[in-house]
Amino acid sequence: MAFKIGDIVVLKSGGPKMTVVSEEERGRVYCSWFAGAKAEKSQYPVEALEAPKEEPKK
Repeated sequence: MAFKIGDIVVLKSGGPKMTVVSEEERGRVYCSWFAGAKAEKSQYPVEALEAPKEEPKK
């Protein structure tokens, strides 16, 4: 699946919702997220990411 800058993603293995901030070569994307008040960022292979599952409406 191709993601674009601004998309919300999660790791397939679980974790926080992240925002795609840039696309890199070789099928990797940089993502950012907040851990409390601290901004974090890292790069991931696009194959390790997916769109978050919809939460059931209450």
